[in-house]
Amino acid sequence: MRAFAAAAIGLTAAVALVLTVTAIGPPQDGTSPEPLLTTVPGPKK
Repeated sequence: MRAFAAAAIGLTAAVALVLTVTAIGPPQDGTSPEPLLTTVPGPKK
């Protein structure tokens, strides 16, 4: 029964977080035109 209650509380918190983020909307500043580096750049040749 405790596991069921913990799962219900976690699910409720997750749904509340999703609804909050949805209500706030996307950031107003937009995104950066610079690409993110996904690897460490190697030496330039």
